[in-house]
Amino acid sequence: MDVSTETPIFIIGYMACGKTTFGRALASAMGRDFIDLDFYIEQRFRLSIRDIFAQKGEVEFRRMEAAMLREVGEFSNAVVACGGGTPCHAGNMDYMLGRGLTVWLQASEERTVARLMANNARRPLMAGKSEDEIRAAVREGLTERRTHYERAAIIFSGEELEDRRQISRTVDTFLALP
Repeated sequence: MDVSTETPIFIIGYMACGKTTFGRALASAMGRDFIDLDFYIEQRFRLSIRDIFAQKGEVEFRRMEAAMLREVGEFSNAVVACGGGTPCHAGNMDYMLGRGLTVWLQASEERTVARLMANNARRPLMAGKSEDEIRAAVREGLTERRTHYERAAIIFSGEELEDRRQISRTVDTFLALP
């Protein structure tokens, strides 16, 4: 993968597809900075994403998210893991397409549900839901967001990110793309 260091790489996809895991490993392999957009927002505003939603609402969160995306998008030599909804609001997908390389990291419904079941307590939208409820939410969420995700320059699998060996192999495969 030959991408200028001036060109940010934006990793997009549904929750639990592996954006942070893959993004962090990719940044390390490429000698780039890694930025998790949600964590960046939390640090800048000193509130958790959950608290921002609760105190300010989704509209204000999406405004903040768009502003922070444009801020980190101007950084050189960065890999940015975006929130699952980032590409779907405020012209963010157009911005990312015009500014850098966009990668839709896909994971199957089964893999996504399994990851969410293992970690649903830390995901406000999934906390306390049964496996069937999570499956329905994943199916609905992917259907709603697919048209945004499909616009990415590269569509890549996030299926095998369960251990260091898989992560390393997935990053190597990505870096070998033309």
